[in-house]
Amino acid sequence: YLIGECGMAPQHVCAITFTNKAAREMRERATKLVGEQASEVNISTFHALGAKFLRMEARAIGLKPGFSILDASDTSALFQEMLKDADKSRIKLIQQRISLWKNALLGPDDVAPADDLEAGAQRVYAEYERTLKAYQAVDFDDLIMKPVQLLEQDEDVATRWRTRIWH
Repeated sequence: YLIGECGMAPQHVCAITFTNKAAREMRERATKLVGEQASEVNISTFHALGAKFLRMEARAIGLKPGFSILDASDTSALFQEMLKDADKSRIKLIQQRISLWKNALLGPDDVAPADDLEAGAQRVYAEYERTLKAYQAVDFDDLIMKPVQLLEQDEDVATRWRTRIWH
């Protein structure tokens, strides 16, 4: 509709979904509807778009464009290394709490701990963020959190991306 009826250029259409399978299906459907132009449409998962965004804007968040993206096993290993003396259930609890905070777009300084567990998790969160930065890495949650933060904080970046997608 946007391409055929509204005359929007395909490279300015962005379709986002949750899974890689759904993104593939969207691409197939778009190709059936508009032909080769579908290859120019931005169709991806939220996380893939976040990764693309961060690669293009890495310097604006203090990363090199070749930064690493830690998968779940890398992240778990990092938490186990940081919390050597803690039992696995406590490590998992802290890791889950930090993930929840990131998904709520809360950095370590934004958290208001409700109890001792959260206060400890907040300290670990701050250390975890320093470690990620030192490793020039982001985790899966950062693929959503960091683009949102950058778009909110940097008007030049926000304008560039509005122009890129909706021009």
